[in-house]
Amino acid sequence: MQSIAQKSGHLNFGNLVAMMPQTKAADSELQSYQKNLVQEVEAMATRFQVDYSSYVKEVQNGNLSPKKQSERQEALKKKQEEITAYEQQMEQQLQEKRQELLRPILERAELAIKEVAQENGYEAVFDTSMFNKVLFAADSDDLMQKVKGKLGI
Repeated sequence: MQSIAQKSGHLNFGNLVAMMPQTKAADSELQSYQKNLVQEVEAMATRFQVDYSSYVKEVQNGNLSPKKQSERQEALKKKQEEITAYEQQMEQQLQEKRQELLRPILERAELAIKEVAQENGYEAVFDTSMFNKVLFAADSDDLMQKVKGKLGI
């Protein structure tokens, strides 16, 4: 019986991506994007604080009728809810921007791994940053039908 040796390799995919110059540029762009979003939410909070202080002053001075007071409270509550909604949306926007920036970097790294593996005869390349993650596997036979037959399914 002839034994077929398979050549496999490994690398830490996370470290590889972190070393790529494009990753540093993407991180910088993401930080700038995040800074802009944070500045907007801070501006919203400042406007809210000004409006709230004005409201408190008018209430203390007795300048608001009960109806006006209720209307102002409702408007302040609405502004506070808008700030909370924006903060939640900001998290989603950051996540989407991160994916947008990293996608081409990850694809480039994966392509390089595939090319190196194929050029050097590797059947499989494992990612040591994650348990049991295969970064590349050569085309192989799908044994599902044979195994199902063996199991009687």
